[in-house]
Amino acid sequence: MSVHLTAISSNKKTGRIPVSTSTAAWCPDSCPLKRKWNIWTGKWEEPCYAGHGHLAIHWNKVSAGERGTDWNTFCQSIRKLPKNGIWRHNQAGDLPVDQNHIDTGKMQQLIKANRGRGGFTYTHHNPTDNAEIIAESNNGGFTVNLSANNPAQADTYAALNIAPVVTLVPENTAKVSFTPGGRKIVVCPAISSNKVTCQSCRLCQKVNRPIIGFTPHGSGKKSANVVATGA
Repeated sequence: MSVHLTAISSNKKTGRIPVSTSTAAWCPDSCPLKRKWNIWTGKWEEPCYAGHGHLAIHWNKVSAGERGTDWNTFCQSIRKLPKNGIWRHNQAGDLPVDQNHIDTGKMQQLIKANRGRGGFTYTHHNPTDNAEIIAESNNGGFTVNLSANNPAQADTYAALNIAPVVTLVPENTAKVSFTPGGRKIVVCPAISSNKVTCQSCRLCQKVNRPIIGFTPHGSGKKSANVVATGA
C-alpha cells in the first residue's frame, strides 16, 4: 500500500503545509462519499471532492503504487518535520487498515513519529469499532477527527467522547449553527473566508473545540449535499 507526502501543499485552502495522500484502498465501504456504480444511470458516481480534478489524478497514481512510499518510510519522513508546525494527513484517503479495522500498529508508529509536529486528519471508519486507537491517537497528539455525514450523526459521534468531530452540512448553512442535540457547529473558516487557511486556522488540529462543518464542494457536491441533509 502506498502513502505519499507532499512537503509543501499548493492548495489554497490548506496553505503551504505538508500534506499526505493515502491509497483509496483504505477508504471504508461505509463512507457514503466513496465512488459507486449507479445502476439506474449506468455511470460511476464520485461524491468525494478528492475524486475530481488534479487531486484525483494524483490520488489515482498513489493508489496504483506509482507514487509514494511504504508506511515505515512515510513515518520516518514525518519524524523529520519541524516541531511546533502543522501538517494534514490524508488530503485524500483514510487511515491504514488491517482486516477492515484501523491498523493499530501502523497508527502507533505514526503517533510516535508525529510527537510535537501538529498532525491532524479525518476518518470515516466506524468510530465504535475503532474507539481505542482513535482515542489513543488524540491523547498522543495526533488529532483524528471523526467525519460525520450530517449534524444528527455528529451528535452521535460527539457523545462517544473519544475525538473531535467534523460533519458535512448542507449548502448555505450559516457560519454558526447547531446540531439537533444543541451542539455548536462552526463552518470551516477556510471555506467561509478566503483569507483563512489550515496553516493559519489550526482548528481541526485542536481536540477541544466545537464541531466543524464542511459544506459540499467540488464536482460531486450535488450528491454530497444529499448526504449532508440526511436524506
